[in-house]
Amino acid sequence: MKLHFLLSIFCLLNFPSFSQIEELTDKEKAYRDSITALNIKNENIAKSKEAYNLGIKLYSEKKYLKAIEEFKKSIKLDSNFIAAYYNKGVAENENQNYNDAIKTMDKLIALKPKHSSAFFQRARAYQKLNNYLKSEEDYERAIELDNTNYKSYYNYGTLRFIQKDYDGAIYYFSKTIELENELVNAYNDLGSSYRMKGEYDKAISNYEIAIRKNPNLAFVLNNIGTTKSKMNDYNGALAAFNRAISIDANFHLAYNNRGVLQKNEGRLDDAIKDFNKALNIEVNYSPSASNLSGIYFIKKDYEKALELANKAIKMDTENAAAYVNRGMAKEMLRDLNGACDDWKKARELGSETGKNYFSGNCSN
Repeated sequence: MKLHFLLSIFCLLNFPSFSQIEELTDKEKAYRDSITALNIKNENIAKSKEAYNLGIKLYSEKKYLKAIEEFKKSIKLDSNFIAAYYNKGVAENENQNYNDAIKTMDKLIALKPKHSSAFFQRARAYQKLNNYLKSEEDYERAIELDNTNYKSYYNYGTLRFIQKDYDGAIYYFSKTIELENELVNAYNDLGSSYRMKGEYDKAISNYEIAIRKNPNLAFVLNNIGTTKSKMNDYNGALAAFNRAISIDANFHLAYNNRGVLQKNEGRLDDAIKDFNKALNIEVNYSPSASNLSGIYFIKKDYEKALELANKAIKMDTENAAAYVNRGMAKEMLRDLNGACDDWKKARELGSETGKNYFSGNCSN
């Protein structure tokens, strides 16, 4: 009897719970399901943010591939997480995954069509892939959406410079400086744009602003040196190259350019030292090998001139000056056919000197 009583209690205790579930109304079921869905969504959002924060940390440590994976996880958990898309694209750009960056920014722009920074990052990727037309379109769109972002103007200026649109570069670098007048690179690049137009005084003026803002930039001093050389201010150029080297003892461009200046001033042994120093630092720097070839030609050591010209061409098969120098050495070594072949090649590469030597010494 006691057993029966206990079983009855058991049944009574469990029966109401079972009955309650079965008797939920449609409205109550919908409410229950919505709460469950909301809890799952909140859990996914929390996990998404966790992956996103880890991605940011990894990005700051320059672990771009790992950061990208975390941003992917974040997006998978929350497909509308705008910041995760953006930072994934930025990390892909930094990791040189430019096609992936473009696809990521495509998705972000589809979600948020007026995201100016997405257009900026996509423009960067297109620029790196040499798709200049699409890059231009995106920089212009980025500027249209946000005309206060100096980075868009600056990058667009570099794109115009690469395409030899120096007036366009001057406009965009000037706009950059209006928005951010402490950006030293903008002054340097504005100076280089003026230099390419032959406006050397304006070039020097901007280079000097850059160097006043940061006196330890060897590349700006190197630019001052090359510009002053074009202005026939050889003492000023030499001082700039010397100062650049004092700041960065491994700056091969400054050694090479100082060597050219030394050669032009007749200090051939000093020039040889500079060109050799440049090659010791950057072993495959073709211009210095070619310049050494020219020095040894002047010294009438034609075998050495030929050897160094060969070396320069091996380093860079597009070095027109090296073909000119090799042609000159071959001519003196009585290989006129070989000389004409080299001058012809130099002419094809756009060298006026090669063109003149070929037309003056060779048959068409």
